[in-house]
Amino acid sequence: MIPVNEFRSITSEQNPQFRVLKPWWDVLSEYLGVTMLMIGVFGCTLQLTQDKISCLPNRFTDLSGGDRDCSHLRQDKENESLWEFAITKHLGPNVVEVFGRKNGLDIHQYEFVNHFCYERAVHWYGKYFPYLVVIHSMIFMVASSFWFKFPGTSSKIELFVIILGKCFDSPWTTRAISEVYEERREERMVVWRKNTMTKSPADNNDDMVSLIQSSIKSSSEQKSAEPQPTASLLDKKEGEQAKALFEKVRKFRTHVEEADLLYFMYVLQTVLKVFKFALITVYSIALVPNIQIVVMCSVPPDLTGFSAFCCNYNKAHLFSKLAYCYICFVGVYGLLCIYSLYWLFHRPLKEYSFEAVRLETGINDIPDVKNDFAFLLHLSDQYDALYSKRFAVFLSEVSECRLRQLNLNHEWTADKLRARLSRNASERLELPLFLLPGLPDTVFEISEVESLKLELISNVTVPGTISQLPALQEIVLIHSPAKLQQGALSHLRENLKVLRLGFEGPEQVPLWMYTLQSLEELHLSGALSSELSRGPGAGLLRELKNLRVLTLRCKLTKIPPSVVDVSGQLLRLSVHNEGTRLQVYNSLKKLVNLSALELTGCGLERIPSAVFSLSLLQELDLRENRLTTVEEVLSLQHCRRLTVLKLWHNDISYIPEHISKLRALEVLDLSWNKIRSLPPRLCYCTKLRHLDLSHNQLASLPAEIGILQCLQFLSVAFNSLESLPEELFSCKRVKVLALGNNSISSLSPRVGNLAQLGPAGAEGNRLESLPAELADCLSLRLAAVIVEDSLMDLLPPDVKDRMKHR
Repeated sequence: MIPVNEFRSITSEQNPQFRVLKPWWDVLSEYLGVTMLMIGVFGCTLQLTQDKISCLPNRFTDLSGGDRDCSHLRQDKENESLWEFAITKHLGPNVVEVFGRKNGLDIHQYEFVNHFCYERAVHWYGKYFPYLVVIHSMIFMVASSFWFKFPGTSSKIELFVIILGKCFDSPWTTRAISEVYEERREERMVVWRKNTMTKSPADNNDDMVSLIQSSIKSSSEQKSAEPQPTASLLDKKEGEQAKALFEKVRKFRTHVEEADLLYFMYVLQTVLKVFKFALITVYSIALVPNIQIVVMCSVPPDLTGFSAFCCNYNKAHLFSKLAYCYICFVGVYGLLCIYSLYWLFHRPLKEYSFEAVRLETGINDIPDVKNDFAFLLHLSDQYDALYSKRFAVFLSEVSECRLRQLNLNHEWTADKLRARLSRNASERLELPLFLLPGLPDTVFEISEVESLKLELISNVTVPGTISQLPALQEIVLIHSPAKLQQGALSHLRENLKVLRLGFEGPEQVPLWMYTLQSLEELHLSGALSSELSRGPGAGLLRELKNLRVLTLRCKLTKIPPSVVDVSGQLLRLSVHNEGTRLQVYNSLKKLVNLSALELTGCGLERIPSAVFSLSLLQELDLRENRLTTVEEVLSLQHCRRLTVLKLWHNDISYIPEHISKLRALEVLDLSWNKIRSLPPRLCYCTKLRHLDLSHNQLASLPAEIGILQCLQFLSVAFNSLESLPEELFSCKRVKVLALGNNSISSLSPRVGNLAQLGPAGAEGNRLESLPAELADCLSLRLAAVIVEDSLMDLLPPDVKDRMKHR
């Protein structure tokens, strides 16, 4: 016989993993198809291995051509006289030879008649029935597995089955579900504790009993799991595999969810099978009665002398039974196909909801899917609903974040993070993290961290374990939107002192920022609108009771009104406007306790009048503006405590004489301007300690500079000075003297009077030599003298030795 496996290899798919996409009716249909195929193969084998028909001349034959049919043989097969009579001859005591009716035909004539009558007299259905069964069975089997072979669908199905199997077997699936279960159990415990505070004692007793029972059950489950403590742990390799699965699922969903080709192909092949079932049923029922055992055959009488033969179709009885059996199998097969159509059109198979999975697992962000993706999941549910449940874990962003967190902890150990610690500009021990997929939990094992800097980290969730960092006072978030768990918010509300935020728009400013009651410094950098008062944080700055320093690096047209909410305690305000003109300053008048004001890049053409009302102001910095004159400096005398004035990086061409009214001034920075000369009365600011006149157009210094006996720092570098006044060297407290890049031709020997002089720069001048009196500057070392090497070589050796060994 022909092996059935040869047909299976042609008509069905080879991948055993495809079974997850075969509902029960497809599985049963497949077995029915194999059974029908076996019926056909068995019938075909019989056709090839046995005689097909046996014919004898009809006794009632008229030589003129008339004959009689063979119906009388079916009606009365026991009437021997109608068919033959026997002639017996005794050959021995127990041997009898029987002779039939003599027809005078030889064996070749019988063979001819048998073949002739088989082709002419036997009904075509009786002859070709087995072949029809084989053909129809193969069509059924091909139709059932066609979508597994079709190029447009096979790749999607194969990829889905591979991903589904990996998701089912991944250790991360079990861990994610168990972690969510533990969290939900803890939440139920917290809810129970809250409820017990409001319930009656009787109710509390009932709840206590149920809680004890659940605790006993969970503890027993934990004990049963103790022999395998590593079952829920993932090594680095498993974590990377799970991470790759998340990416594959995301790409597969994007590719498959757009179309419904799989659904269409499945419906099409099911409709084809139903049509085939109807066709087979109709014509089989009509033609099966034509399979007759005895048939009448007309033969040309010239060949045998008989014109009619009665033939016995040997396989008719068996084929008749096989045909009825085949019809029964086809009927069951057709009913399964009809049920499949009912399932396809009765249920919304192009939509798949994970609502039950969300309720069972507690992972609430699993999205519903549609089209072919939904259809594949519906099919897998018919095999085992556990597949979709475990597959859903890899559709959840929460689950992916937890896996990312686990991999992050593997990669960034506490020792590796501790090696990155360094001191920042505020002398705090800082841990910088750059471009990571999240915040490692191992960060909270480094208890000595004082400042945590997160830059370009897209997914930051600060847990309550941040309370394990008792020294943490500063957090820097640069384009790293952060969410706080309740425990973390409570801890930071009481302990965080400095917060630095870099963001792209006002909507990225976290609302939890406004609840940090202990915050002392707030630094905001980004596209912060002037209409901040209309945003979600309107008026919330008033909750920052301890805020002392506020820095805004943005493009504002006016000072945000919300700044007034902290006017009572704000001591320092810095606005870095990046060249955008600041037009409205009225809010500054209300900052009565302000001691330091910095307006950088605000497009100022004059000193704002609102500044003059700040009686407690000590520092004023107007860097990188458009100031050409500072006539308003006279009004600054109302700021009686003003000690620091920085007008650097402007276009100021001269300084008015009445700057001398600023008697309390200690630091004056006029660098990077266009000043050609200094008013002598500037030197009446006798408390000046720091005077920076570098990068201007000064041709000389006034002789009155000798009045500045408190002067410690003087820089006139990058000017056009040709000489220095002798009175300068009477300022004996000068510690830093920068004279570089001028046109100075000589340095006075009186430089030796500057006993406290440290660094001294005179490079880029026209000096021909250095005075030997430099050795009298007791604090000046040879390495701190910044001049050309040729000038250094001209110093006497003893001077060099004295300065070198200090």
